[in-house]
Amino acid sequence: MASRERVSHLPYRPKAGEIPTNPGVYRFRDAEGRVLYVGKAKNLRARLSNYFAPLYSLHERTRRMVTTAASVEWTVVPSDVDSLQLEYMWIKEFDPPFNVRYRDDKSYPFMAITLADEAPRVIVTRNPKIRGAKYFGPYPKVWAVHDTIDLMIKVFPIRTCSDASYKKAMQSGRPCFPGQIGRCGGPCSMKVTIEEHRAIVDDFVAFMSGGDQRFTKALTARMMEASAAMDYEAAARYRDKLQAIDAVLGKSALVLPADTDADLFGIAEDELAATVQHFVVRGGRVRGVRATTIEKEIDISGADLVDQVLQRTYGDATAADIPRQVLVPELPDDAEQLEAWLRDRRGRPVSLQVAQRGPKADLLKTATLNAQQALVLHKTRRTSDYVARSQALTDLQEALGLAEAPLRIECYDVSHLSGTNVVASMVVFEDGLPRKDQYRSFGVAETTDDTDSLYQVLTRRLAYVDRPEDDERETVGGAIVADAESPEATADGEVVTTRKRPRFAYRPQLLVVDGGQPQVAAAARALADAGHEEIALCGIAKRLEEVWLPGEEYPVILPRTSEALYLLQRLRDEAHRFAITHQRKRRKRDISSVLTEVPGLGDARIKALLRHFGSVTALKNASPEEIMELPGIGPTLAEAIHARLSR
Repeated sequence: MASRERVSHLPYRPKAGEIPTNPGVYRFRDAEGRVLYVGKAKNLRARLSNYFAPLYSLHERTRRMVTTAASVEWTVVPSDVDSLQLEYMWIKEFDPPFNVRYRDDKSYPFMAITLADEAPRVIVTRNPKIRGAKYFGPYPKVWAVHDTIDLMIKVFPIRTCSDASYKKAMQSGRPCFPGQIGRCGGPCSMKVTIEEHRAIVDDFVAFMSGGDQRFTKALTARMMEASAAMDYEAAARYRDKLQAIDAVLGKSALVLPADTDADLFGIAEDELAATVQHFVVRGGRVRGVRATTIEKEIDISGADLVDQVLQRTYGDATAADIPRQVLVPELPDDAEQLEAWLRDRRGRPVSLQVAQRGPKADLLKTATLNAQQALVLHKTRRTSDYVARSQALTDLQEALGLAEAPLRIECYDVSHLSGTNVVASMVVFEDGLPRKDQYRSFGVAETTDDTDSLYQVLTRRLAYVDRPEDDERETVGGAIVADAESPEATADGEVVTTRKRPRFAYRPQLLVVDGGQPQVAAAARALADAGHEEIALCGIAKRLEEVWLPGEEYPVILPRTSEALYLLQRLRDEAHRFAITHQRKRRKRDISSVLTEVPGLGDARIKALLRHFGSVTALKNASPEEIMELPGIGPTLAEAIHARLSR
């Protein structure tokens, strides 16, 4: 009831009849008037009523936003497209803390042609705001841009020299230095006029924009004509240009039909962050890739995330930068309005689609895979950075009320297959970094549920903490024991051995379990039964990324941008990964031990079988005929394998 009553503690809540049912944009503000969150709605009354539902039913971070706010206001607009445009403008203007935050991974290099100049030149730049410039890219590496330019100017010899060199050459009538060595084809080289050079620049831009087929056909025809006229020098020049074009095209493999102009967005996300891989496809070839990291503050669906990404990408884009087709992993709810918005900005139709099959779907999978790898890298960098690690440990100490920063943290996860083959993992982080040499895995023979498994595993692990804090000294009848490492002699001649303390016995400052209140309660019971209640404990629940403490009714909510939350999430994910890896190894060992019972089947053939079928499930489902496809396995052996696995 307490949570229900807290709804009335939002004095700024408007009456339902005061909120219009029109489309519009709404803003939550705090007591100082700062905009906390901007959102759009097809029906303002329906959308805002969701924020004023009972607080207990809201996502934790949405709850924090509405309780931080002191007022809400809205603006009615004529159409859904207008609400989309206004939302984008306000997010850009106010930079609300509860809207998603974007961080480009780096400043990527572009190829730019300075079309506003008298004699345009091609340059490599990271400045996206050169007046009148035409950009291509971004490219992943600077050398990739330089290599492309070196090849392109062999086919389209345009200016590459600096503005100072160009001005000096035009005033003196002497070619610029790059022109003297064949590296500049502008008017400053004294080989072409300004008008002729402009025509070559236009061809350069057309080629880079995807019109490569026209130039390939034209150069091939000219080469054949020169060869037929026995002008072999000219034919050789055209041949060299064709080879240069092939080299440029080879750097951007043909992945889609040649007339395809599309942008593909691969997105990977978890509860705290998301990464976007934007593939720019022009003329059927990937012309550029941009990576972006998004910090998520309140809960946002995948469809809403796509909506925000498209608004940010095309909000300031020129008509030429918006393609005919935009491919995304999931259509937002306002897909039709987004298409209309993009159409208005481009001046021509734009299709917003989810790629279902074929080459486009394959390329979208590639973009998504890159996004997934970027998300893992982002999280790894966050936890491996010294300043971030120090901040994470300090934040964790404050959030959990610890007496000292938890320099050694152990995290536990339980994994099973439909209640069978139960295993558990223990991963160790020291000073915020993983200590993989101290990871441990556990098998659980008999258990009733995950909480019982967790209790068993922690009880077994905590038994080692009972060992003395210092090195153990042990005497055995005046003789050195077998595992002694440093024998000493006492004054009375007795031999004493000093054994190094096992790494498994080091005392953690914090135990983390994967789960919520039930898992934390089971772990607390194990700590109490082992007599180690001085060790701090918490659990992290995956659904809302909330942190639970023993005996607490409500969880601790860490900010989504908190380094402490990133550390806990990394611990939980690493424990889960290690548990799954151990389980797979056990399953492989189990199937191997079963197969060794088949006469005539040795280790080499067992490995070959598992490698051929790829998984235990596929092998169990295989017919004798399919098993016989493996070299060295005849009908009798195949039948024996199938019969053994079918039991």
